[in-house]
Amino acid sequence: MKENNLKLLTRYAVLMALTVVMTMVIHIPTVGTQGYLNLGDMVVFLAAITLGKKGGFIVGGVGSAIADLLLGYTHYAPITLVVKGLEGFIAGSLLETDIGQRKPIIATSIAGVFMAFGYFVPELFMYGKAAIASIPGNIMQGLLGAVTSVVLYSALRKAKAF
Repeated sequence: MKENNLKLLTRYAVLMALTVVMTMVIHIPTVGTQGYLNLGDMVVFLAAITLGKKGGFIVGGVGSAIADLLLGYTHYAPITLVVKGLEGFIAGSLLETDIGQRKPIIATSIAGVFMAFGYFVPELFMYGKAAIASIPGNIMQGLLGAVTSVVLYSALRKAKAF
């Protein structure tokens, strides 16, 4: 394996582990949907910013699904794999555009809102109309992740960490 591939694999692994930790450390259950609020989105967006759409997809999907498995939300793991993976992919794709380069908060916010509705669709089948209750919390979670990731990335960039 080339050294560059090893470095990239290491970055993926560290960001996936950080996604798991940030998802599990702040873990606030939501009423009605058996889901929970967390800061894992911050790391998903950080992965999309630093590694692009492929990195956002892998880190978001795998890291978040592992957290679901470890927290006992096994019924959510397949949904999370897809929804959080697409959240990272969408953010990474939008960050490649001119607007995304100039205003990364727009790209990450759009992806965060997508995540909320991405969970809503399968939750409709799981919980019926009660799934509507998950939308505000998931939007808050997505937007919090969007803002904190952009602020953190800006600070790390100013500190010349990137």
